[in-house]
Amino acid sequence: MQTKKIRRLFPLAATAVAALMASGTAFAQEVVKLGYTGPLSGGAALYGKNVLSGIQMAVDEINASGLEVKGKKVKLEVVSLDDKYAPAEAAINARRLVQQYKTPAVFVPHSGGIFALQAFNEQEKFLVMAYSSVPRITDTGNKLTIRIPPSYTGYIDPFIKAQMKRYGKNVALAPADHDYAKAWVQAFVPAWEGAGGKVVANNPMSYTKATDFYSGVSRVLADKPDVMFVGGPSEPTALVVKQARELGFKGGFIVMDQAKLDEMAKVTNGLAMLEGAIGVMPLANDARPAAQTYNSKYKKLHDGRDATTEMSLNYTMVYALAGAMKLAGTTSDVAAIRARMPEAVKTLAKDANPNEIESIDAKGGTVADTVVGWVQNGKIAPVRLSELAK
Repeated sequence: MQTKKIRRLFPLAATAVAALMASGTAFAQEVVKLGYTGPLSGGAALYGKNVLSGIQMAVDEINASGLEVKGKKVKLEVVSLDDKYAPAEAAINARRLVQQYKTPAVFVPHSGGIFALQAFNEQEKFLVMAYSSVPRITDTGNKLTIRIPPSYTGYIDPFIKAQMKRYGKNVALAPADHDYAKAWVQAFVPAWEGAGGKVVANNPMSYTKATDFYSGVSRVLADKPDVMFVGGPSEPTALVVKQARELGFKGGFIVMDQAKLDEMAKVTNGLAMLEGAIGVMPLANDARPAAQTYNSKYKKLHDGRDATTEMSLNYTMVYALAGAMKLAGTTSDVAAIRARMPEAVKTLAKDANPNEIESIDAKGGTVADTVVGWVQNGKIAPVRLSELAK
């Protein structure tokens, strides 16, 4: 009798084990960690945290909808490390991310850190997801680098034309002193002079270490500029603008694309002090449907706080990276993933591409007809670079 019971139970047990094994197979997934090194403390912490929040938002959405690569379920995770905006720290962090966490890609939002990573990323086989618009990032020929924003050189001539026409031909330079600002200045000065203008003052300042810019701003205003060229992280850039206005400056501002007009307005208590400033269009003021959809989603997740461009562009590139993994059929062969990035960008869903990135060029840089913002009569007026350059 006992033997008969065992015989009857055995098929049931076998079926249960098979079901469990099938269930385990169905739910088995590969965990792929994406690296991030950026400023999470210090004067540029807000900027670094903004970038990270855009990356994390995309990862959460992709995981929720499900990602499969070559028939296998994949879960993405972000590993973030603070580099305090220091290139040497960024390099140390990247090596840790790649060696300890096996990250196929490392996002980094400052040019100094990007160049530090490019010294060894091809040898150690990881993608540098570079959030900086310095063209040299891709001009160097690094085969495992994606430059996330379009090159800042696309801003320079349209910005110069607009501000010269409105304010005049004398410009004072008062930017930050980090590598990214130096690269901007190197391209901006000959363009300004080539358009018939004059650089009347040049005084870079340490935006990430100082909180009082009166002496530096006073120095450049002594030469009576019509336009000021400023830029670095949003908060200190706003302080430079605020102190210039308090010292009597009436002209316009050309704002490097690292600083965001909406974040600056929080420091300047509105747009009045920013009148005449031209820079990156705040996402909250961007009327394009995909931009508004993205901002609405972000606000729901972050207590009503508006999204910024650095959030949305990094968000888009996480989607593109996941799409490239899917197209390449691998999460670890970084050369194959990099090769499929252009196709992945072109096939992005509209809602995953609020800034309307059109393509990735042969060098690895994104291309777009960017909408910028120009503060006029107390409002941020949208205008495409192609229109501004006419």
